[in-house]
Amino acid sequence: MVHEVFRHIPFPFRDSRFPDTLGAVIQRTVLDGDEPARQVIHTSDNSWMVGDGVSDPNIDGATIVAAIVHVAAADPAVADLATLACGYVAERDGPGSPWRISAHVWPDDPAAVHRTN
Repeated sequence: MVHEVFRHIPFPFRDSRFPDTLGAVIQRTVLDGDEPARQVIHTSDNSWMVGDGVSDPNIDGATIVAAIVHVAAADPAVADLATLACGYVAERDGPGSPWRISAHVWPDDPAAVHRTN
């Protein structure tokens, strides 16, 4: 059964839980259960992304838009990130490891390149 998902749902979420209709860009390796979620990004424009943190999400077919609740149901630690503020990323080494929260900066952001030089 196909359910409609939405990219932007007003944040913060009611009851601090991901809404059933919140869509996210999710790496297939995570959605399929081949790799754990090691990175959850809540972009500054209120979009969500979930990655495995080890494979390239930019390869054709590597990501899909799906309801983030599927990942959260399989991994309660991801469900705990429903309160992650816009513009932040949560990263961890693997299941059972603590999340490290930091400001999210796109790698090709000129400001990020300037800060590393």
